[in-house]
Amino acid sequence: MSLSTDPAFLMLKDQFICGFHDISHEKYAGASGKHKPDEQAVDTTNGAGPHNIQMFVLAPDGTVLTCLPSYWNASDLAQELVLAQQLYRVWIDPNISLAEKKATFSQMQVAHLQQHSKAESNRSRMQGFDIQFEAQKRLGVTDVFYNPGAVDPSGKNIPPRNVKTTDVIMHERMAMRPFVPYEQFDTAAYSSYGKNLYDKHEQFRDPNTGQIAQGADLKSEPFIGNDPRAHPVETKIKKQGPRVLSGLLRYGLRAAMYAR
Repeated sequence: MSLSTDPAFLMLKDQFICGFHDISHEKYAGASGKHKPDEQAVDTTNGAGPHNIQMFVLAPDGTVLTCLPSYWNASDLAQELVLAQQLYRVWIDPNISLAEKKATFSQMQVAHLQQHSKAESNRSRMQGFDIQFEAQKRLGVTDVFYNPGAVDPSGKNIPPRNVKTTDVIMHERMAMRPFVPYEQFDTAAYSSYGKNLYDKHEQFRDPNTGQIAQGADLKSEPFIGNDPRAHPVETKIKKQGPRVLSGLLRYGLRAAMYAR
């Protein structure tokens, strides 16, 4: 919903060239329900589901100006697009050395947090299950806590003030990646926080209440990304081996002969 909503939509339409790259088979990709363009969408928090989508803003030469993990509120996204434009002007300035450009990049990323409103901070609170995942599975390596030593490894009773909001995580991580070429950007590490699976079952929600509709068959939902449900044939082959592959090939050849 953020990309198709003003003010982000107008900026993207008038000031940027937009494209996409399918990451559903990348090792770092997450998983979610598979949704068609004409199906309903719902709001969520900034940065929720960072493995599922990463929104890069690049200079014409492919240099990364910023990257927003997952969904981002339209108003908040617009402000990040403005920052990217400011960073681009730094990048193309012939009077600044590369070292100075990189230092300025990092400073601007961190300084931008001072411009974030309380409302944006509230929209950027990490999902509870992601906080628990970081505490239980990644406590020794994660950067999402201000004081990791004070975190209960069980993931329980973690004070909100000890958890960074996703906008803070994003800007801190970007500050460590000043003007990196897209092909060298470590997307897997950059987008790594929280659970791999994130889905809100949009197509099963009652449009009037926003809640999961009574009688909804969630198990019938098609999946995309790194989840066995997204690749049922591949998963079956891995489990049952050459016998299944042989059967599929015979079926494919038979279908091809019938098609003639």
